[in-house]
Amino acid sequence: MTWEVVIGLETHAQLRTQSKIFSGAAIAFGAEPNRQACAVDIALPGVLPVLNREAVVCAIKFGLAVGAKIAPRSVFARKNYFYPDLPKGYQISQFEVPVVSGGGLTIRVGEREKYVHLTRAHLEEDAGKSLHEDFHGKTGIDLNRAGTPLLEIVTEPDMCSSAEAVAYAKALHALVTWIGICDGNMQEGSFRCDANVSVRRPGAPLGTRREVKNLNSFRFLQQAIDYEIQWQINEIEEGRQIHQATVLFDPDTGETRSMRSKEDAHDYRYFPDPDLLPLEIKDDWIAEIRVGLPELPQAMQGRFQSEYGLSAYDAATLTTTRSMASYYENTVSIAGVAQAKLCANWVMGELASRLNRDEQDIAAVPLTPTLLAGMIKRIADGTLSSKLAKEVFDALWNGSGKNADEIIEARGLRQVSDASAIEPIIDAVLAANPKSVEEFRAGKDKAFNALVGQVMKASKGKANPQQVNDLLRKKLN
Repeated sequence: MTWEVVIGLETHAQLRTQSKIFSGAAIAFGAEPNRQACAVDIALPGVLPVLNREAVVCAIKFGLAVGAKIAPRSVFARKNYFYPDLPKGYQISQFEVPVVSGGGLTIRVGEREKYVHLTRAHLEEDAGKSLHEDFHGKTGIDLNRAGTPLLEIVTEPDMCSSAEAVAYAKALHALVTWIGICDGNMQEGSFRCDANVSVRRPGAPLGTRREVKNLNSFRFLQQAIDYEIQWQINEIEEGRQIHQATVLFDPDTGETRSMRSKEDAHDYRYFPDPDLLPLEIKDDWIAEIRVGLPELPQAMQGRFQSEYGLSAYDAATLTTTRSMASYYENTVSIAGVAQAKLCANWVMGELASRLNRDEQDIAAVPLTPTLLAGMIKRIADGTLSSKLAKEVFDALWNGSGKNADEIIEARGLRQVSDASAIEPIIDAVLAANPKSVEEFRAGKDKAFNALVGQVMKASKGKANPQQVNDLLRKKLN
């Protein structure tokens, strides 16, 4: 029997501010425990929170980027619960009136596009961290994260598979890093997802959801959702009920396990924080921030298709990150618009492959857009074949200190396009391979490819492949 899956995501994006959301304490990652927790963060009597203006700027940027409504007046509330790493006994968040409402993101799953609606995005502070290892059965509390500024971004239950959820999470991750409000470092906890998962029979009301907490990698997100879907289906088919709960994903076992029964909003006894005034955002402030936004990924994708003639897939791939998009555009500006597709092929192909292999960021590689464009020009004018270009690329990547022209001359890599130089090589190959010649004339195309390979080998890869093909067919026919 078929099942429908319903998924909504809540994502906590740590905002790129210099200090915490309600205090002046630093938020640098990796500090010794409790060295970045001031009197406000640890809730000493008499201290008062002061809202960090830059955190509000980040929220407005996000709202504009997703086409949402920016609330002219929003309210901070106290979310009450008791946990050792929450010094005040409550978390300052937003509830009834968030700073951002609505909007959405377009995601791509294979060749299919889908629009995921956002419910809201609200500002809040992070809690501290409980440490259970190396304390001989006791628990340590690190309050360095307490008060770290977060933007919690909540979707509608629009997704129906783990693939869609991962596509959305990747699109959101790309966007918040693109507009500079989050560094996106999932290993350090800067971007964390909670997945609300339920299943139902087709056409039935929504099922009971379970929330998988704190997923800090796209792979874990997919694994956790897939396991949770199958677990819920098995439970229902065996006659058991699903109970609303908060669950954790164990990457070692690939399973989810219940942590506690899931609370509803009324369990937190939200009420407006009396220590904080309502947040008021004027239209002129929004307009000022809008002017400073960079060109957004979707707009850039459309421009890449119209200006450079790229496919939707190529345009989407090249705008995965702002640094890659900038690298590509700089390469095209030097190589020329006529070579835009060739530039795209090299950036998405060989360059992306090396970045993955060496685990490098595109901004830090020695192969600059100027150097890559110089090599692409030589491919375009016939100086280099694709095979020879890879040898030049290797030298450029390894930081040889030379440009493409210098490498070509130093290593004698110039492609041979002179028919008078190629014909004797072809004649020698035909004379040495009469069997392949007979097989080709008998209709076996593989024999032709074998002959081309022999010619290229004899020329040490320097013969122009297109000329080799043309001249060889002419002689064989």
